[in-house]
Amino acid sequence: MPTKPVLPSKNDNWIKYGGALLLFGVFAIFIAILVFSAISNSLMGKCVAVVNIDGEITTASSPQSLFSSFSPGSEDIARTVEELNSRDDVGAVLFVINSPGGGVVATREIYDAVKELDKPKVSYFREMAASGGYYVATATDYIVSEPLALTGSIGVRMTLNDLSGLLDKIGVNFTEIKSGEQKDMGSPYRPMTAEERQVLQTLVDEIFEDFKSAVVSGRGEKLDMAKFNKILDARVVSGKQAKEIGLVDELGNKGDAIMAAARLANITDENPRICQIQISSSASSGLFDTSALIQAIKGGTGGTKVSVKYE
Repeated sequence: MPTKPVLPSKNDNWIKYGGALLLFGVFAIFIAILVFSAISNSLMGKCVAVVNIDGEITTASSPQSLFSSFSPGSEDIARTVEELNSRDDVGAVLFVINSPGGGVVATREIYDAVKELDKPKVSYFREMAASGGYYVATATDYIVSEPLALTGSIGVRMTLNDLSGLLDKIGVNFTEIKSGEQKDMGSPYRPMTAEERQVLQTLVDEIFEDFKSAVVSGRGEKLDMAKFNKILDARVVSGKQAKEIGLVDELGNKGDAIMAAARLANITDENPRICQIQISSSASSGLFDTSALIQAIKGGTGGTKVSVKYE
């Protein structure tokens, strides 16, 4: 006896067509949101994005926890800056710098991201933008500084510890077996040799030349080279002194810096719209994250023999 074909029930048809309608509705809402966002941005005009670079510049981020607030690393900052290129609502970017400097690799990572940012960019020095903080600023188109802000300190510092004298006094002896004469260069357990000092001095000089070149490239003809060469002893200068040297373009406050960024972006509003950019991290964090506590206990020295910084 032939089997009768099973016809889809009305419920099956409703599920199939209802699901299709639901997907279409979600897609339509998504498109509507994009259109509304584009229209809103068009009506509101371009904004000046504000990115804060605070504290010591390091490669490692410190997650927010019970023991500390979130502190972004150079990778976090660089990624945030790179993402601004895809923001159609951002007309210009203002970097508010309050930093004494930091690690050479971390500083260069942020500098490269700022340099490659394809939007008008301005730096503003509030209290301190020294060494690595100033290095980052040289990648921007225009620099505004508070008259009494501290800046300059164009130089490189390498720090090593020599505990050999103390160890001799307390009778502690360290013996190292090494594959090469300079494998333990920088060891805190013995004095540095003249040859080792020369090797490390060459490294410092190379990094310093990179810093100097970045300043000359970024500031160009704005620099008074005679005055600039005089401060290459790494001295700190005020914003006012920096203006005379050509390290900054204008003396003013944050409002002046915002207006400078707006001018570069052809934003004519008397009160330009501000987009405050929050720097986030991909690092894990939580109320009871203990990494900050561990780092505090270690004092940031954990096994590192040589520290090279723009400070």
